[in-house]
Amino acid sequence: MRSGGPRAGVGLAGRGALVGSGAAIAGWAPYRRSVRRRRLAPLLALLVLAGCGRDLGDPDAIARRLEAPVRFAVIGDYGTGDAPERDVAALVQAWHPDFVVTTGDNNYPSGAAETIDDHVGRYWSGFIAPYHGRFGPGASSNAFFPVLGNHDWNAPGALPYLAYFTLPGNERYYEVAKGAVHVFALDSDPREPDGVAPESAQARWLCEALRSSPARWKLVFLHHPPWSSGRHGPTPYAQWPFQACGAHAVFAGHDHDYERIQRDGIVYFVNGLGGSTPYAMQRFPIQGSRARFYGEFGAQLVEADARTLLVRFVTRDGELVDWVALGADAAEPPQ
Repeated sequence: MRSGGPRAGVGLAGRGALVGSGAAIAGWAPYRRSVRRRRLAPLLALLVLAGCGRDLGDPDAIARRLEAPVRFAVIGDYGTGDAPERDVAALVQAWHPDFVVTTGDNNYPSGAAETIDDHVGRYWSGFIAPYHGRFGPGASSNAFFPVLGNHDWNAPGALPYLAYFTLPGNERYYEVAKGAVHVFALDSDPREPDGVAPESAQARWLCEALRSSPARWKLVFLHHPPWSSGRHGPTPYAQWPFQACGAHAVFAGHDHDYERIQRDGIVYFVNGLGGSTPYAMQRFPIQGSRARFYGEFGAQLVEADARTLLVRFVTRDGELVDWVALGADAAEPPQ
């Protein structure tokens, strides 16, 4: 149930520098899809590691030290129904995660009822419950936790999304506790009835829920990135006091790239390479940007126990692009 994981090694802007230990993880071979040890073309990919982080280990060694961890995947901007989404789904399924969280845009282009099963259920029905679509029986209990994106809201009232998924709370924003991890899923679209500003009802709910949670790892998920070096850039109205309220990390999408940012005492991720066309990163790096990439589709594998949170971004070919560990084994790739 726990087999499968990412292989280390991805070219640094096509130059062959490696991130990770280079060790293959048992159970990974069936997915490798005759992986080519290609270097990512400089015009298509950018991975920049900067700052003053410490290299205290490698992600494989850190993962082996985790004790009965919860393991989950994060995908973003994925809902096309096309081959890249299929490949990312195969990557995630090979990890056998406990659950999946999205960073939004689950159903391109317009969030329509006519497309949602093709764009979500086709590849993810095995995690969804109750599931009433055309692609198998679904899961016995729900293990798929999406957040709303702007394309989901393109359908009036986001009604197809709300009808398709059965989620906690008001289903637009909610919380789920799993082992050492507490997931807080937000709706960052301006059409959210309870507001998206730092003083909104939704923001007050989040801060109260974060402060009352006893979980070791409090993780926030939303679509619009508070901070980003990508095409859309930062979202000022989404720059809530996450750290002050108790969050340890914030995951977003919207920009179709990958980025890791250290800011305000916590880690921010942009994860928008789940299936829709990647965006070239057209901005100078924002303050705190540690890693940036847009050369291939992929997903994040998150593993956590009571001591350590380990987050890795892996391409659909199984190449490890970036990783970071928080807590007792705090580390990141060499800078």
